[in-house]
Amino acid sequence: MNPDAGIVTMKNELNTTIRWETRAFDELGPAALYAIIRLRNEVFVVEQNCVFQDADNKDQGCFHLMGWANDELAAYTRIAPPGYIYTEASIGRVITAAAWRGAGLGRLLMQVSIQKTLDIFGQTPIRIGAQEHLLGFYHSLGFQVAGDVYLEDGIPHAEMLLEK
Repeated sequence: MNPDAGIVTMKNELNTTIRWETRAFDELGPAALYAIIRLRNEVFVVEQNCVFQDADNKDQGCFHLMGWANDELAAYTRIAPPGYIYTEASIGRVITAAAWRGAGLGRLLMQVSIQKTLDIFGQTPIRIGAQEHLLGFYHSLGFQVAGDVYLEDGIPHAEMLLEK
């Protein structure tokens, strides 16, 4: 069920090689799963000071895009099939590790995530739940606001849609 034909490597603005891997949940292995959980907790729970149930029983049906710099998980997204979280395919749990912010890795992460979503599920719209302060960033990638601002775990969000 592996959606890619191998590992894709790219260099970012800091001339660091980022190794992109996409895996179904049952293909992750314990080391990758631990790195994902650790990064998600570092950012969503500790850094954003947001107590919420990250383990939401949705990871098992998703693909997991990981951007590795050497053995460090520098960036991550969770890619869900159409009809699983939203009617459309979706990209969520978008994270760039603190040490990698400001170098363009977040934009590269989303560009790779969008392309991987289309590679896996075909030409399909992609819906995200974006934190309000990042609406401009996602808009620059082609997403359009598709609903009112709402609170999720105490943080203002809005759904956005990328038509493909």
